[in-house]
Amino acid sequence: MKRVQGIGVSGGIAIGPLVLLNQGGTGVRKETVEDVTAEFMRLDTARKETIRELDEIYRRSLKLVGDENSSIFQIHSMMLEDEDFLAEIREKIENERVNAEYAVWETGKLFSERFAQMDDSYMQARKTDVIDISSRLIRVLERKSEESPAPFAAPSVVCAEDLMPSDTIQMDTARVLAFVTREGSMTSHAAILARTLQIPSVAGLGSGFSELTDGVTAVVDGFSGEIFLEPDEALLAEYRVKRDACARERESLRSMAGQKAVTRSGRSIELNANIGHPGDVDGALENGADGIGLFRSEFLYMEGTSFPTEEQQLQAYKTVLEKMGNKRVIIRTLDLGADKQIPYWNLPKEANPALGCRAIRICLKHEKIFRTQLRALLRASIFGNLSVMFPMIISIDEVRAAKKIVEQVKTELRVQGLAYSEHVPFGIMVETPAAALVSDSLAKEVDFFSIGTNDLTQYTLAADRMNSSIAELYDPRHPAVLWLIEMTVRSAKQAGIEVGICGESAADTGLTAFYLKIGVDELSVAPSRIPEMKKAIRELDL
Repeated sequence: MKRVQGIGVSGGIAIGPLVLLNQGGTGVRKETVEDVTAEFMRLDTARKETIRELDEIYRRSLKLVGDENSSIFQIHSMMLEDEDFLAEIREKIENERVNAEYAVWETGKLFSERFAQMDDSYMQARKTDVIDISSRLIRVLERKSEESPAPFAAPSVVCAEDLMPSDTIQMDTARVLAFVTREGSMTSHAAILARTLQIPSVAGLGSGFSELTDGVTAVVDGFSGEIFLEPDEALLAEYRVKRDACARERESLRSMAGQKAVTRSGRSIELNANIGHPGDVDGALENGADGIGLFRSEFLYMEGTSFPTEEQQLQAYKTVLEKMGNKRVIIRTLDLGADKQIPYWNLPKEANPALGCRAIRICLKHEKIFRTQLRALLRASIFGNLSVMFPMIISIDEVRAAKKIVEQVKTELRVQGLAYSEHVPFGIMVETPAAALVSDSLAKEVDFFSIGTNDLTQYTLAADRMNSSIAELYDPRHPAVLWLIEMTVRSAKQAGIEVGICGESAADTGLTAFYLKIGVDELSVAPSRIPEMKKAIRELDL
């Protein structure tokens, strides 16, 4: 029996045969080119095709790991729009007169080495993302079809030099017992995905990786980072007990689905699910969601090749509302722009899209698109308990403009004899400092608030949440962010309206007591996090 030590990056115990993935080098050849312009054109065509591939992976991953973790692939797409990265590739092609594949590979190595040399562990982990993006772009340039990253039949412990995020999300997870890698860290995107998928994972084996042999039985401890090769019967018995205990703990969490989110001191809170697709509803119900706190309607626009029709939207909203029965479903109106772009809508390029024309701003400027969505939402309202909220609000004028269009759409539907509910609550996302600061006035105009902590944090701290080079500045627990949240909750209470939180920090159990104490009525999190949140809330004594 041999013991190999790594870093436990995703908790859990696995016992099974090792499968070593063959991740040989890309085999990129350096070739001299005469026509630099033609090579530029090849690069641009491949870049656009790669972005389309990543968009498909993003859509598939939404169903597996939710919107928060799927954003990895949106970030990858954004890098293929990054001028520094592209300029470096073009410069190599032009100055060294080399083929695009070689220029991409050399630039990828350069950028990944820069990340690897940084002091911050999160930044170091981004080197894998650069390699993933570069390898995918090279494969498209070479016109090679994508192969399955895990060609194995029986449930196995998957071992690799390093796992790319796209490899991880595309594997048949029913056949993966655990992940083991020579490289990697706690903050790598592959590790984040492994935790979301609840797959035990050990990274950073270094030289110990050479001890692994294909087909050998191993015990993988994702908590301690230990791997035992060819374990004896005594160790196997010990770890089978631990594995079964982990399974019971997961089962215990699943049992939370039927429990209410009530503290020991009797304070209750509504615990809802964030979803991005009608297919996510089943997971929300299985995990015991009280309702849907955020249904991101963008998926309808991002999945197709043209704008969804009123009928297509109606069917999607109807499906969600009917499945949820009497439980509340809050649907956010179209929130495109910034990091969420659709290829068939040629919106102007912006120097700073996060501060540009996005969300409610786009809807008010492109009223026809907005009206189509509002018609579908209102018509769907007769099939369940619907609430609608507008994103990225900064002023009362925006709210009043949106509400005016809603009333006009209601009139249209009445004239046409189309049924809708007159009692649909309309609320807003409080995700800008401006909205928080004037929340006392906004509260008089709407039926509820939902605080979007992701954007509220980035706008308050002037720290782009998609910019990994300043990741350490993006802090949802910053006192300024918490003060704006408390101010918003106070305004809601004074106006007698409900207030919830639907950003990532809604699932931060370190903030749960704070949110309950200041009077937050509802928390909305990824469906898979609901049992864990219920357990944490039920153990609190305020």
